[in-house]
Amino acid sequence: MDDTHFDLVVIGFGRGGKTLAAAMGRRGKRVAVIERSAQMYGGTCPNVGCVPTKSLIHHAETGAGHGEAVEKTRNLTTRLRGINFFILDTMDSVTVLTGRAAFVDPKTVEVSAGCDSMTVTGDTIIIDTGAEPVLPAIPGLAASTRVHTSTDLIGRDNLPRRLAVLGGGHVGIEFASMFAQFGSEVTVLDQAPRILGHEDDDVAAAAEQVLADTGVRFVLGAQVIGLSETAEGAELDYRQGDAGGTVVVDAVLVAAGRKPATEGLRLDLAGVATTPGGAVEVDDQLRTSQPHIFAVGDVKGGPQFTYVSLDDSRIVADQLTGLGTRSTADRVHIPYALFLTPPLARVGLTERDAREQGYAVKVAEKAVADVVAMPKAKILGETRGLMKFVIDAKTDLILGAALLSVDAQELINLVTLAMRHGVTAGDLRDGIYTHPSSTEAFNEVLAATRS
Repeated sequence: MDDTHFDLVVIGFGRGGKTLAAAMGRRGKRVAVIERSAQMYGGTCPNVGCVPTKSLIHHAETGAGHGEAVEKTRNLTTRLRGINFFILDTMDSVTVLTGRAAFVDPKTVEVSAGCDSMTVTGDTIIIDTGAEPVLPAIPGLAASTRVHTSTDLIGRDNLPRRLAVLGGGHVGIEFASMFAQFGSEVTVLDQAPRILGHEDDDVAAAAEQVLADTGVRFVLGAQVIGLSETAEGAELDYRQGDAGGTVVVDAVLVAAGRKPATEGLRLDLAGVATTPGGAVEVDDQLRTSQPHIFAVGDVKGGPQFTYVSLDDSRIVADQLTGLGTRSTADRVHIPYALFLTPPLARVGLTERDAREQGYAVKVAEKAVADVVAMPKAKILGETRGLMKFVIDAKTDLILGAALLSVDAQELINLVTLAMRHGVTAGDLRDGIYTHPSSTEAFNEVLAATRS
């Protein structure tokens, strides 16, 4: 038996790739998992993404100091990294290789670590290298030691007294909320006229107010034109309409989006096509331009969520061991949550989108502070936010929902399930829910509709 030939080669240790590796390993298939760094076993989520950021947010919300929060979070991610490695490394048929992967040809991958290298071949290859932060071409940004990506900032031991966040999207808003609660003076700069441009105006305004209450300052409609180092810190110059301004801070978080991590993979040698945006191009069953090579997770573009990567693994597993009928077309109503305090979760259409698509719409909306049937929020002392449902007036089916409230990240899953299975707004309104809970707010909110 050739020790360098495998039934399955997985490039990257993300959620989709590691799930496939474990599933195929349990079937006795020979699997190689290639991860470029021992600090990334398990992928982005447990190491530099969802888990550490949400851990830090939790500690910020509960009043822990920044240093304590960083230490506890570091211990947590170390433990999870070890568990992820142990699960695969202890399987007899799975081999974990630590090094950088690059294609030699469509079935051969070179793995290099320092001066050492080896090649492996695979009948099936999975690309699961994720995405990485984008650094805008702003003069002075790349050379500054005060500039951080989200990956850098979560591991920083010292709390910046003044923090600038470049970007009003999900990553920027989460970090702004978190660091403001730790005690930093936070300024968010964004080119857009308001934050969270994909949300309805009222939802975005409510989220902005929550952040402002926490002490976050906003400079919107502003284009950052340069960064210079001074004795006072990093000096960010920006243009805002016809006027200009300057923000001086101790640290800068660049939250200007993420791009698929394909650099160095030599996809051209494998004959793997990419999209104009640099993502690995796939069909509905996640096959690339090479039928034996699949791409899962953020590297293929689309929604960058670990739970989407998990569903990617189900689609590919069905191609490898099942009936081969599952595809991305099966997916409907993918929810997401933004972890400011309280969290904002959304699924489906906004009111704006529903009306533009020609639906006859009715809207059920209420401020959390006005919802009598939600004592959970009052018990926890967090009554900020709102709940909003967009409903098809003809069928009473839920078209979308935005929940800015305590437990929103959990509540949205129930709403999503209702939407997927045709449960009407009336059914959800008349449900019998435990008390005191956040879910019972639906009894009241869904009874208050407008056209």
